[in-house]
Amino acid sequence: MKSAGRVVTRRLLSICRLRRVSIRPAVVFALLSCALSATAAPPQIEGQWKQGELLRGQLAPGSQLRFKGQRVNVGDDGLFIIGLDRDEPASVEIEVIDPDGTAHNSAHAVARRQYKIQRIDGLPQDKVNAPPGVSARIEREAALVREARFHDTPRTDFLQGFIWPCTGRISGVYGSQRILNGESKQPHYGVDVAVPTGTPVKAPAGGVVRLAEPDLYYTGGTLIIDHGHGLASAFLHLSKLRAKVGDVVEQGQVVALSGASGRATGPHLDWRISWLDARIDPQRLVPAMPATSSKKESKKAKP
Repeated sequence: MKSAGRVVTRRLLSICRLRRVSIRPAVVFALLSCALSATAAPPQIEGQWKQGELLRGQLAPGSQLRFKGQRVNVGDDGLFIIGLDRDEPASVEIEVIDPDGTAHNSAHAVARRQYKIQRIDGLPQDKVNAPPGVSARIEREAALVREARFHDTPRTDFLQGFIWPCTGRISGVYGSQRILNGESKQPHYGVDVAVPTGTPVKAPAGGVVRLAEPDLYYTGGTLIIDHGHGLASAFLHLSKLRAKVGDVVEQGQVVALSGASGRATGPHLDWRISWLDARIDPQRLVPAMPATSSKKESKKAKP
């Protein structure tokens, strides 16, 4: 920014000398301020550059943004968000394109997280590996879920902040590597809340329901809410759906009841958040879980 100011100053003074024009310092300052204001400022980004985090940023209106080469949805006011995946690499690059077409690149270091290893033994085999006969169904359902997660709309429901969809003992955390019956499986991308079947599940933020399936093979009753700009919440293993595709829901509205459907090992809510194909840690978006004194709930909890 300073170098741009020096260039503008030199050009102004050169013009004045060539034309033998006297120019007051105040006029130079005013012209320089206008020139600098036309130069887009670097993006203002809030949040931690750390795996599993959601970042919020602001650009000059009319600017464009690319994250790892992919264009990011930037609002008319310059608002944008970026999600850092569970396994985000140690360094990522963003590119800002000013309204005049000038591009600026910057690299950002991403802090690495240490994830827990969660071992669950003694499970029925169908809870560990799917039988060959359901592979076509699994692929079809995975395509439905992916399509629902990839709605990148101008909505900004996420700006209101997030609340817990239900409260209870946390029985599973984001990013943990699961070892089922001694076999390493896909990491856990959500947070598990141990609650009895039939517990009301509330929308953590407003949005539009993009998926409402009562019985997917792995996740059972599954509901996905689009919060805008590619950010979506998914609720898994539900016993009952209280919203349908296309419904516009408000924060705190009951959208489902918890359960143990699909390949669950017990009644609980599995809440996940994604930004397009990046998996975000839900616990980073909400306050600490309120303390619960329900021993009955803990006994029913998923291990």
